[in-house]
Formats: sequence, structure tokens, C-alpha cells
Amino acid sequence: MTTHVTRFAPSPTGRLHLGNARTALFSWLLARGSGGRFVLRVEDTDRERCDEAHVQAQLEDLRWLGIDWDEGPDVGGPHGPYRQTERGEQYRVDYNRLLASGLAYPCFCSDDELAAERRAQRLAGRPPRYSGRCARLALDEVERRLAAGEAAALRFRVPTGVEITFDDAVRGAQRFLSDDIGDFVIRRRDGGPAFFFGNAVDDADMAISLVVRGEDHLANTPRQLLLQQALERPEPGYAHISLIVGEDGSPLSKRHGSFSLHDLREAGFLPLAVANYLARLGHACERHDLLDLPTLAQHFQLDRLSRSPARHDEAQLLHWQRLAVAAADWPALWAWMGPAVHRLVPDSDAEAFVAAVRENLLLPQDGLAWAQTVYSDPLPIDSATRDALTVEAGDFFLHALRALAVHGTDFAALAKQTGQEAEVRGKALYRPLRLALTGREHGPDMGALLPLITVERARRRLEAWASAR
Repeated sequence: MTTHVTRFAPSPTGRLHLGNARTALFSWLLARGSGGRFVLRVEDTDRERCDEAHVQAQLEDLRWLGIDWDEGPDVGGPHGPYRQTERGEQYRVDYNRLLASGLAYPCFCSDDELAAERRAQRLAGRPPRYSGRCARLALDEVERRLAAGEAAALRFRVPTGVEITFDDAVRGAQRFLSDDIGDFVIRRRDGGPAFFFGNAVDDADMAISLVVRGEDHLANTPRQLLLQQALERPEPGYAHISLIVGEDGSPLSKRHGSFSLHDLREAGFLPLAVANYLARLGHACERHDLLDLPTLAQHFQLDRLSRSPARHDEAQLLHWQRLAVAAADWPALWAWMGPAVHRLVPDSDAEAFVAAVRENLLLPQDGLAWAQTVYSDPLPIDSATRDALTVEAGDFFLHALRALAVHGTDFAALAKQTGQEAEVRGKALYRPLRLALTGREHGPDMGALLPLITVERARRRLEAWASAR
């Protein structure tokens, strides 16, 4: 088995959306499943949009999902620093190497000039590509303009007539022509590293063996390979995974529902449910049951990654949530339900309450609804339930009250006596009992629920309907 050294390199400009979270999880699974190493790097050179609060939020989201890292900004490691804003000296050494070898040159073109150039190329039916005007400047003019303090970006001089090939672990053999690329920026006018440069240099310096990222980065790869070759750095392998789309096939966005880990967490989804969902999103796992993360890693394989778009499916996410809720122990579910439930349910009832309602839970709000059903006094009844119970009212509930006085919270015995006295059975017996005691037609086993409702609350609820004529 190949040992993979993978990385996740988010830009801290906001919360992690599902696409980034899946990339991080895939990278982590490949590293852990192969006994390799997983590196977290923060690409924080966008000074206007990056924020330390976003860094911490993203780390929190990853930890919540169950992802840890062997090297990173908060744990250190032998290949640091792990924030790009702290790697300026490493970048300067490589800029100077490329300048000295004639593989890079200053570019004085303004944003307006570059935009006008791109517009002219599009109008002429040509793909937008830097014309190379600054590549032809005389050395003395370059030195004069730099000495005068004129701001300049730094561009990589792309060789002409070169074929760039690589074998992508997901998409197979790839072929690009250097003549289609054009000289690209490696250092911005503000002195910060451009994405292509920082990404390529950091992957090499951190000994990353496999870069997992979205297919929208596929066209970036030849630029990064050119840089790694020019700097005589090792080239990682690449695996460009399919993008996540909505159920309608369009790019995933807010209109498709929850789209970030933070959103899912706030909604009450369990991390194990989200991990199992994401691990199957574009990956044909041979196991179809709920797996913990180490087991998921054992069954995660590169050759099972699909090239087709990964379709976000809310029903599948809810499926994994049901399995995760069913697998969780009661203290975990109790904590997950949250303070609103804890205020209603006595501590002495906590374990019994979780056991009674767990099969009817999907999100914490369901726990709150059942806590209100059990412990509210009087029981909230909607108009439809009121109408249904009015039909059943009268002697039926007098029989139920007599049975309650004899059998207490033994629901099976209560129902048996009520049915015998009222001469009803089946739905005609159990439906009105459940409606009167819970206000719902369906729900947890009444044998587990009635002891939590207690004899006193049950009596008040039955008496309310015994007198409704």
C-alpha cells in the first residue's frame, strides 16, 4: 500500500462549506488509512478577507468533524511555519532563484491595463492570457523603474513549446501545452505570494505526496508543476475530485439548504453522520453501514472516487443522521439535546427519557418536542387532535381513568382493561389513548413513555377528555 502524505490548506475567509470539508475529510482518510501523515496549512495571504477568527472557526469545525492533524499552525511540526503569512523568507529565497536564472521577471502592468488587455483578447476571439509585454523590457529600464519605487508584481516566464503531462489519480492522464498558459504572477504587487506559487512551494517544502482538491483546480496543476520543476522541487501526485452539486445539478449554494459544517452543527447534525455522508459523496465505499472514522479510513480508496459530479442529497444526510443517533450512547444524546430539554426533564429521568424517545429523534428539536409532550401541564393540543378526541370523549375515558387507578403507569395493563370495559380494540383503543396522553397519533412506545408522564399528569389528561361531551 502506498503511504500518503496529504494536506488541507484552507483560506480563512469564512466557515468551511461542504466542498472544503469533504476535501479535508478525503485527504485525512487517505493519510490515516495508509499510515501516512496529514498536514494542515493556513493560506492566509488575502489580507482583505482573511481573519484570525475565521482561522479558529475552521479549526473548530475540523475538530468537530473528527479530523486531527500531525502538523499545523497550532501543533507545530518539522516543516513549519504553517501559515503562509509567516513563510515570507522561504518565498524570497525562491523568488531570487527564479530571478537569477531568468525564469521570473518584474511586471509593472496595472490592473486596469491587464483588464483592458483581456477584453481586447476576448473581442478578438482569443483566450485571455498575459501578452508578455513586461517580459521584453530592457534590464536598465526595469532597474530604473524599481529604483523609482514603482510597484511591480513578479511573473513566471513560462517556457514555449512544452507539453506538460501528469497522471491524475482520479481523472487519469492529463496533457497541457505551455503555449496555452501565458506567464503568470507568482508574487503580487503587494509582495504577497500568488496562489500558484505559495501552494506549489509549500507542498514541496512540506513533503506532500498527494494533493487532493476539487476538479476546478485541475487547470492550475500545470503551472504548479512548472514551478516545481524550475525550482528543482519534488512533485506531488494529484487527485482532482468531483465538485458537489445540488439535487438540481447546479453548484451547491445556500438555496440547497445547509451548506457549511457550522450550519449542520447548529442544526444538530452529529459529526459521525456528516462524516459518513461526506465519505460516500463521490466515493463508492464498499461498506454501507455507519462506520467510525478509523474504519472509514480503512475502506477509503482512491480508485473508488468518481469523476461524476457528487450530488448533495438531503435524504441521504438524514439517513446517516438516523444511524448516528441510533448508535450514540445515552449520555451523548442527552448532551446533544441541549439546555432547553435539560430544563424540562428532571435529571432522575434523563436516561429513561433518552431510552424512550431515541427512536423518534432526528435532531435536538425532536427531543425538545417530546420533552414538552411528556412534561408540559396542561398538554398542548392542536385543533385536529381536539376534534378527534371529542369524538372519542365520554365513557371511553372514564374506563381509562378506572384502569389508570388500578394499574398506574403499566400501559399494557391499562390498555387491556380499558379495551375490555369499552369493548374496543386495535386502533379504536390505542389511538384515543395515545392522543389523550401525548396529543399525537404516533410516537415512542407508550410502555416507556407513560412512567415519565406519571400517574398524576396522565389522570389530568384523561379527566380533561372524560368531561368533554
